[in-house]
Amino acid sequence: MTIETATRNIVFRALKAYELVWTKIEYIKESDSITFKIETENKQKLLLRIHGGRCSREEILSELEWLRHLSQTADLIVPEGLPDSSGSYILETRSEAGGEAQPLNYVTLMRWVEGEHSEGNLLDEQLYAVGVMLAGIHEAGKQFVPSGEFTRPVWGADSFRKEWDKLEKHHELMVPEAWWKLYQAAAVKIPGELNAMAPDPGNYGLIHGDLHGGNVVFAAGKPRAIDFGRCGYGFYLYDLAAALLELSPEQRRSLIGGYSSVRALEPDYERKLECFFIMIMIGNYSHHISNPDELPSLREEQTYALAYLREYLADSRFLFDRIQPIEIN
Repeated sequence: MTIETATRNIVFRALKAYELVWTKIEYIKESDSITFKIETENKQKLLLRIHGGRCSREEILSELEWLRHLSQTADLIVPEGLPDSSGSYILETRSEAGGEAQPLNYVTLMRWVEGEHSEGNLLDEQLYAVGVMLAGIHEAGKQFVPSGEFTRPVWGADSFRKEWDKLEKHHELMVPEAWWKLYQAAAVKIPGELNAMAPDPGNYGLIHGDLHGGNVVFAAGKPRAIDFGRCGYGFYLYDLAAALLELSPEQRRSLIGGYSSVRALEPDYERKLECFFIMIMIGNYSHHISNPDELPSLREEQTYALAYLREYLADSRFLFDRIQPIEIN
């Protein structure tokens, strides 16, 4: 039995458990989970996720609890978990390959969030709206009262250390050894800056954890956040930095303008934001470096990545300036 067949069987078992009459199953992608778009006989659109081993049952249920709060209490349009015919929000199933039982799979079904990814560069007003939306997600945390079993990852010095350990083992696939010293110096500096930041209810709480352009769709001109699989605890500026990573300096100003129209930013936010910017950049490389298909683009990005690292290590402000790429010999 191939992996594709095993996955397909899991999807069919899940749809049976949810008592759905489907008309279309569309594969979306495989990342931390394998995702499918389901269309049903009564015109419903749903998101089915087969979770990988990164999240426990408790973490998945906690994600759904947080999304339920955002949807029902904070009045945000986000994916929301649906129960199966037995009332459970998580389906447990195993695939079979070679006659042997495989590891347990967790499956969840969620409401599909309507919207389209923006084609090309976002307009200033779209970026401003994304900033407003992100601030709204952060504000929603003030009213959230988690259950006693609530558990989600923490994005900080410890998580960065794990990401760094993975990248360090494979860095030669991405960057010439002569330039690796810039990464090493940043890896020393980042934890010290993180440890100097004092978390409080105004700057720290539940965050999306991965709000890049691929996780924002637009409907009637308004942004909606999707894919909360990395939601957890962290500084709000971490979330903001993730949203800025792929934008130009001018676009970053627009998004921050929207965010600060809802939530005031601390006076020294720019310096801290740049620390999270570099932290997330390194974390992204750590995540993708194990995928051979991603390596060419990772190598291409190094002329700019190294330039950002150089500015960060020199304590130069770089978020709102155009940085010249480094020529790599």
